[in-house]
Amino acid sequence: MDATLHDLGAILLKAVPTFILLLLLHFYLKAVFFKPLQAVLEKRRESTEGARAAAEASQKAAAERTAEYERRLQEARSGIYSEQEEMRKRWVAEQAQRVEEAHQKMREFVQTEKHQLDEALVSARRELSQTSSDLADQIANSLLERRAN
Repeated sequence: MDATLHDLGAILLKAVPTFILLLLLHFYLKAVFFKPLQAVLEKRRESTEGARAAAEASQKAAAERTAEYERRLQEARSGIYSEQEEMRKRWVAEQAQRVEEAHQKMREFVQTEKHQLDEALVSARRELSQTSSDLADQIANSLLERRAN
């Protein structure tokens, strides 16, 4: 067993330089390869996060601009609708006024025509009365002349 321990000690003694070389290699690779690689990866992550944040900010700004555009579009539509409604009310009022004016003119026309018909009726009655009186006198004279003959 002593020989085994002695051989094991020799193997361990021969392994110490390899162990030291592995430690040196580890620190060398860490300093030369992994630190710069870690720095590049960190920089890449930061730029990716920055781009992602910029994209989110851009999307948010675009959404705000879209909402503003929609709001202004709705205001413009409301303005147009109110103008159309106002114009329609004006047209209805003008039409009602024209209809009222036409009714008034027709009332005046009907009144004038009624007055003229009444005057014509009175005149015709006077004439008829006078003519019937004259005809009655002529008939009476004619009958009296026949009896006298």
